[in-house]
Amino acid sequence: MLGGSLVGAVGALLTHHPPMYTMVRLADQLKIWALVAALGGSMDTLKEIADGVFGWKLSPVVKQFSFLMAAFLGSQTGYLLIKWLAYGYEEG
Repeated sequence: MLGGSLVGAVGALLTHHPPMYTMVRLADQLKIWALVAALGGSMDTLKEIADGVFGWKLSPVVKQFSFLMAAFLGSQTGYLLIKWLAYGYEEG
């Protein structure tokens, strides 16, 4: 997500568009794809959760939910980093 946003900002600069706005817009659009890429195969994740719940094995379920949370937090952190880079830190 970080690379895609930064390369998009360079492309916007070359085509005379506002690079900071483009970078934040791309980061927002790429957030879901960063989450999907971090998970790898979402069907495997859902299968693992279903097998764990129906088989009363909670260890794989907890592991997969921790993967989901880590992927979500990573993509959100990347988005906030790009937003901070473009607009600066704002309190409130």
